[in-house]
Amino acid sequence: MFRRKVESIDDVLRLALRKDGLETPLQQRHLINEWGVITGPVVENYTTNLFIRNQILFVKLLNPALRADLAMMKSALVKKLNDKVGRRVIVDIHFY
Repeated sequence: MFRRKVESIDDVLRLALRKDGLETPLQQRHLINEWGVITGPVVENYTTNLFIRNQILFVKLLNPALRADLAMMKSALVKKLNDKVGRRVIVDIHFY
């Protein structure tokens, strides 16, 4: 009888993405897409630009009062976003 090494499709895809260098960009995109889910529709309406550079999420907000409120909740937002993705993708958030 043959012994076969059986792997789940999840493991195979994860290995292929990691091998091609696509795992991190995919997780970053997933985290950016979750911004509106975590913060809610009101904050999402005032958000115009999101991008990640060097594990820092940069968020452009149109409302200065909202920017100040979210700056005080920065560590909680980082934790919630990373938990949603399932991996430590960002370490900080900068609001501008």
